[in-house]
Amino acid sequence: MTYQILPTVLFFFFTLFSNDCANSKVETSTLKLLAKNENVAAISLEETTYNKLQANDLAMPSREGFMEALKGFTKLKEKGLITKNILTLIDFSLSSNVKRLWVIDLDSNEVLINSLVAHGRNTGDEFASSFSNVSESFKSSLGFYATGEIYRGKHGTSLKLDGLEKGINSNARDRAVVIHGADYVSESFIHNNKRLGRSLGCPAIPLALTEKIISTIKDKSCLFIYYPSSTYKVASRLIS
Repeated sequence: MTYQILPTVLFFFFTLFSNDCANSKVETSTLKLLAKNENVAAISLEETTYNKLQANDLAMPSREGFMEALKGFTKLKEKGLITKNILTLIDFSLSSNVKRLWVIDLDSNEVLINSLVAHGRNTGDEFASSFSNVSESFKSSLGFYATGEIYRGKHGTSLKLDGLEKGINSNARDRAVVIHGADYVSESFIHNNKRLGRSLGCPAIPLALTEKIISTIKDKSCLFIYYPSSTYKVASRLIS
């Protein structure tokens, strides 16, 4: 009798164990699927914003640059470091001879301004390639900034900047890295010199657009200077 019952008992436990394993696999698969879907949802939100961006007959920023800018913007807004839904993106991977500054209204999801912008004289010639957070380097600094207050200096109406990334752009205010207009930021300068003029490290803009840009982005909006550098991505503490 005992020998007849044993196979039945073994079969029962084997079935129970198999069901537990199957359930465990199902639960694991479900968790993986949920995690994947959450990631897809997050990416889709940023991509949707980009895809719905209204260019208003202006050039569009690169998808990669905009995605990084929007990720940082979201974190800065959550931390209260910026208060306005205005995002300024400067793409220093592009030639200085093209309009590589965008001012974007994230409420209406449209490009408001697309402009020329200069980099520092020791950052490169036509193309930017070297960046620094050090005073007197005359180089541009990458990363996320909060725009500050308007003042009038030797370049006229100017806008102070606060670098938000330690070791990357945190010395911006001490270095007097500001947004200001300059006569060397113009199509005529490019025509005569084969490249845009360069600053001492400031993101200088055309004189004709100075008032418009500064009045739009002043007082704690987000400015992001983008460059597809692995060094920056490793060093950055904001978007990691």
